[in-house]
Amino acid sequence: MKIILYSLAIVCPLIMSACSALPPEQVKVKQGIVQGTVEEGLRIFKGIPFAAPPVGELRWKAPQDAKKWKGVRPATEFAPAAFQGGEPPSGKSEDCLYLNIWTPAKTAKDKIPVLVWIYGGGFSFGSTSDPVHNGEHLARKGVVLVSLAYRVGQLGFMAHPELSAENPNGVSGNYGLLDMMAGLEWIKENIAAFGGNPGKVTIFGESAGGIAVSMLCASPLAKGLFHGAISQSGGSFGPTRPTTFPGENMKTLKQAEEAGFAFMQMAGAESIDALRKMEAGNLPSGWGMGSAWPIVDGYVIPDDQHKLYTAGKYNDVPVLIGYNSDEGASFSREKTSEEYIAGVKARYGKFADDLVKAYPPGENSVPKTARDLARDAAFGWHTWSWARLQSKTGKSKVYYYYFDQHPEYPEDSPRYSYGSPHGQDVAYVFMHLDPSNPRTSKSDLEISEAMGTYWTNFAKYGHPNGEGVPEWPAFTNENPVVMVLGPTPHTGPVPDESSLKVLDAYFEWRRSPEGREWAQ
Repeated sequence: MKIILYSLAIVCPLIMSACSALPPEQVKVKQGIVQGTVEEGLRIFKGIPFAAPPVGELRWKAPQDAKKWKGVRPATEFAPAAFQGGEPPSGKSEDCLYLNIWTPAKTAKDKIPVLVWIYGGGFSFGSTSDPVHNGEHLARKGVVLVSLAYRVGQLGFMAHPELSAENPNGVSGNYGLLDMMAGLEWIKENIAAFGGNPGKVTIFGESAGGIAVSMLCASPLAKGLFHGAISQSGGSFGPTRPTTFPGENMKTLKQAEEAGFAFMQMAGAESIDALRKMEAGNLPSGWGMGSAWPIVDGYVIPDDQHKLYTAGKYNDVPVLIGYNSDEGASFSREKTSEEYIAGVKARYGKFADDLVKAYPPGENSVPKTARDLARDAAFGWHTWSWARLQSKTGKSKVYYYYFDQHPEYPEDSPRYSYGSPHGQDVAYVFMHLDPSNPRTSKSDLEISEAMGTYWTNFAKYGHPNGEGVPEWPAFTNENPVVMVLGPTPHTGPVPDESSLKVLDAYFEWRRSPEGREWAQ
């Protein structure tokens, strides 16, 4: 009898433990149990709340903790995207602070590196439900892929004196950035349950998402929330300016508060309380993208990022950063050389003539040589500055790339001399090219495979190198090498460095008293 009782004492807890264990499609997080799906060995969870809905009194406030729930919460559908002007695939709502997870882990003990995607969209639109952001292919390369949402437009970035007055830190705006940090906090607390390693988190994003990555690297509030950063067509190293331009998008808190006051007047509201009671769809639309943008508030973003990096005041983690060869094709609006020169003079003042020489137009056209000014002012100079400053003042390595994958158009084609436009790289990184499409070349597939490998290697090791891809040397000021992605991966010099130096002189002048006064 004693033997039987002893055996039961051992076996019963084991049986109870087995009975209480969750099936693979269910995971327990801090707030409760979520149920996703299992697809060909990959566990997928969609629409998990990482913060409370930012609605009602929580509109224009920092994100609050998500509430706990009872029972099992379905996590099989994307949640609505942030409220915005467009129509995302999953719809839109102010109740938008959700994330999605693709994990190859079999158990919670696997400790797989984590890649966290931050979408772009000019801080005015974007969603995690866009099919090109589906993380399954990257997850199958051995990472836990997370995509998280954040508030955009005026709901994500409006500053106002009343909002600053009610805030304990005396600031307003930058709610979208705080959403990202709240998502990263949630990941830090919960990702181990999905087999992820909370001590090996890499953030990555493109366009506004890449710019946000650079801002998180500069924010003391984000310290310790990630351990590597990838910025595609990002960076935010320009000075503040009342009238913003691509690459000079930042306003001071006071300037942003003035814009927020004008927004409230346009809405016909007399107070923030009244503005909070308005339906999101009744708020003024068409408000400029430059006014729905992160700001230098002295708290989330302490100062001009160029100054912060010069002083070594940033989150020093390994970075992989770059941009596309013909970003200017997506942003240049001038059709004639006269229009181009007039635009350069309006923006660049006394540096206009030097910049026109560095980025020359055609006799009656605006070719790539001229479009590259828009590319570099918005992206190229920021990436180059980031690489140089971190190489000088940091300890972590920098990996610099130039995406240049495109067909070689014939001379009689209207696309002759065009390179890779803004945003083209995203489908390559997420490995969503269609091999059955006759326009998809063998080189396209090879570059996509290489980028997926480089990006996931970086998440795993803090560098992009590994089996099956060409060696990618770290960038240093002594050895400023760039990985050119197209038509095969190969190393090369910084593109158009002599022109970048002219643009660098402009930005240096803009940070001077004379340059600040001129921009007012």
